[in-house]
Amino acid sequence: MILYEAIYYLAEPERFLDECRRVIRDKGVLLICTVNKDWSEFNPSPYSAKYFSAHELYQFLKHEFSDVELYGAFATSPDSTIDKIISLIKRTAVTLHMMPGTMKGKELLKRIFFGKLSPLLNEIEEGMCGYSPPVPIRYNSPNFEYKVIYVVGRI
Repeated sequence: MILYEAIYYLAEPERFLDECRRVIRDKGVLLICTVNKDWSEFNPSPYSAKYFSAHELYQFLKHEFSDVELYGAFATSPDSTIDKIISLIKRTAVTLHMMPGTMKGKELLKRIFFGKLSPLLNEIEEGMCGYSPPVPIRYNSPNFEYKVIYVVGRI
């Protein structure tokens, strides 16, 4: 079962987990993907209910699943000076609650900082972008190195 970028919209994520545990068969797997709330540029949605850290996700699943693994994806380290400046501006805007509340507003900011946006294709094709595999991460300490967290629970 997969829950991709949606757990933070659930008012009662415990009910979701209970239902997963009920329907997943022996040797079944649950994969949850979510933004890392410990990422310095994290910007919460005004429509979200609760965001989880890596540690919280681990704790959330460990009572229902015999094996729980955490992975991080999309490293946060800025590469260039311009990346570092953009990161500082974004962190400041998030801290001061100045981020736009609409997708149109966010799109405008992305155009200002990154230029023309590329349209999404209808289909994913081999080689259309680079692949960086998720990296195993620890559950017992805050994680600031990755933008996205995956948690895998096995029965």
